[in-house]
Amino acid sequence: MGKTKNTSLDAVLTDFILLGLSHPPNLRSLLFLVFFIIYILTQLGNLLILLTVWADPKLRARPMYILLGVLSFLDMWLSSVIVPRLILDFTPSIKAIPFGGCVAQLYFFHFLGSTQCFLYTLMAYDRYLAICQPLRYPVLMNGRLCTVLVAGAWVAGSMHGSIQATLTFRLPYCGPNQVDYFICDIRAVLRLACADTTVNELVTFVDIGVVAAGCFMLILLSYANIVHAILRIRTADGRRRAFSNCGSHLIVVTVYYVPCIFIYLRAGSKGPLDGAAAVFYTVVTPLLNPLIYTLRNQEVKSALKRITAGQGTE
Repeated sequence: MGKTKNTSLDAVLTDFILLGLSHPPNLRSLLFLVFFIIYILTQLGNLLILLTVWADPKLRARPMYILLGVLSFLDMWLSSVIVPRLILDFTPSIKAIPFGGCVAQLYFFHFLGSTQCFLYTLMAYDRYLAICQPLRYPVLMNGRLCTVLVAGAWVAGSMHGSIQATLTFRLPYCGPNQVDYFICDIRAVLRLACADTTVNELVTFVDIGVVAAGCFMLILLSYANIVHAILRIRTADGRRRAFSNCGSHLIVVTVYYVPCIFIYLRAGSKGPLDGAAAVFYTVVTPLLNPLIYTLRNQEVKSALKRITAGQGTE
């Protein structure tokens, strides 16, 4: 087991052992290389989006691309919280993580993850205003309001992460220290608590359910109005362009929310697919986001061409 220190009350854990993802030993080197490449490409792809939005005056003047830049920044940090630790699973090194490191990872994981939920909702609201209220859009969604909304998403995400981390680690941990997961997440850590976790599990389910389901319902409501407005457009070309503006966001919302719902908003115990679903939305989704927005978004591709040609500041 892991290290403990004696107190007047009980033995308290000073570290945890992350058991990581189940994998055949002969694939260890290959998996190390795959996740290492994914991490590097994730950082480079999102950095490219971030720099493109910052360098192109046409993009950074529009709330839609300000939100996209924030999403890229979040993806870079979320990937950095998860993937480097995951890569260690495929090395001979000891898998121990200090108690404080486990607290920090759980906090930042839920802080950044919930902030993404709020950001996806803001992006849906932005598309709703642009398509359903085009004449009032410059007033309803200006740069100042966009900044305030993004700041609110960060604050709300930080509060969510703080609640989850505080509730999880206020419990005593004095027994086994092997976390049967590849990160310090709530369900995996709570199994090691030396106390009743019923209240924690209920609060976690309700809190995450309110954040994820609430944001998801607002996104669905926005797109219900968007679809209704698009269907009223008389020309096929107009409908195609309107759908194209929303397509990238719909794809990234789908690949993010489906695994989250599978992991957190269903009854039953942890199964083998939970790890695969978690890897998808914590590791693969941050890699896919810049690809989706660059391959499907003509304005981003045009901005990249202008910057490459040295015209980004014109």
